[in-house]
Amino acid sequence: MSDMPMPPRETLPPGPFLALDVGERRIGVAYSDPTGTLATPWMTVVRASRREDFATVARLAGERRAVAVIVGHPLNMNGSEGLQARRVARYAQALAEHLVVPVLLWDERLSTDVALERRQIAGRSPSRASVDAEAAAIILQDYLDARRANTGKET
Repeated sequence: MSDMPMPPRETLPPGPFLALDVGERRIGVAYSDPTGTLATPWMTVVRASRREDFATVARLAGERRAVAVIVGHPLNMNGSEGLQARRVARYAQALAEHLVVPVLLWDERLSTDVALERRQIAGRSPSRASVDAEAAAIILQDYLDARRANTGKET
């Protein structure tokens, strides 16, 4: 997203991250360990109003002492922004105005498909709520891996 300032990775202090998979009805949430190495699915938040959503995310980021919040950016397969990607980008921009930590968009293409596949392979029920949290963990793990490898996939 070109109009939302994204802090360079090197300016972020070490520490845990929070990730969001923002959907129309739910927000999947994941967090990383304090070293920013391993992502873990955490919970799913049922969306209410933006004000309530933002307050919940701020509380969760504070609980985990997150140094940044990574928001999955649902780009089209060709990398372009469709309607949902624009909605999520606006949501992330508004969220950034309510948090004291940076908010970064991260390409989330196929994260839900991968989450569904993982649950199926593991023989677990693909409940929508658990898939949302798992998708957030996939988004976060991808970000953390790229950050360590110092590759730039930020959008």
